[in-house]
Amino acid sequence: MNKNNKMLYDFWEVLNLAEDYISTGLIKNHSDLDFSSDSLEKISAEISVCKKCRLAQTRNNTVPGTGNHNPLVIIIGEGPGAQEDKTGQAFVGRAGQYLDKWMEAIGLNRQEYIFLANIVKCRPPGNRDPLEDEIALCLPYLERQVALLKPKLILTVGRISSQVLTHSNLGIGKLRGKSYEYQGIELIPTYHPSAVLRNPDDYRKPVWEDLKRVKNSLNEKKS
Repeated sequence: MNKNNKMLYDFWEVLNLAEDYISTGLIKNHSDLDFSSDSLEKISAEISVCKKCRLAQTRNNTVPGTGNHNPLVIIIGEGPGAQEDKTGQAFVGRAGQYLDKWMEAIGLNRQEYIFLANIVKCRPPGNRDPLEDEIALCLPYLERQVALLKPKLILTVGRISSQVLTHSNLGIGKLRGKSYEYQGIELIPTYHPSAVLRNPDDYRKPVWEDLKRVKNSLNEKKS
């Protein structure tokens, strides 16, 4: 999280503390919360009523995440699209169906091995990029999900999720091809499936190289 995002997140924490005091007379230490009793269901419930940022005003459904709760891989995109906003499920549109084919090509399917999520849990209007303050306010949900799911590997798809989780301003073309770490978990960036659908001649080969990296890494971890 960059300095500006951290300031925004700290500001939201102050608002939470004020709300606690007004409603109960007690102040909780939000920064040191014990998440030992946390759960994916609890996070989803919080997301479903979240109004921390402007995206709550235009969404139809929140999209907390979809897939196996004991995954080998978490796949993380930038934000829900139209179909996801309509259904409340992650990666169910054309790009999501294409992503399923990628993963099946390396022996993984979403029901058994994958959890899919996004940096922000509500659709940005017109599929615009999520703004920095929206990312800063929503990212703690994803942080908690990753901590609970404990995957063997994280695959980020697209520029925004790759930049946010690697703390980099480099474009996806320069980020991909390498491994990084997030919460002590190996992270591999690649292009978003929607970009490959638009420009298959440019992106299919590098994506396949990244997917082979995913497969080889999982095999090494298994052995």
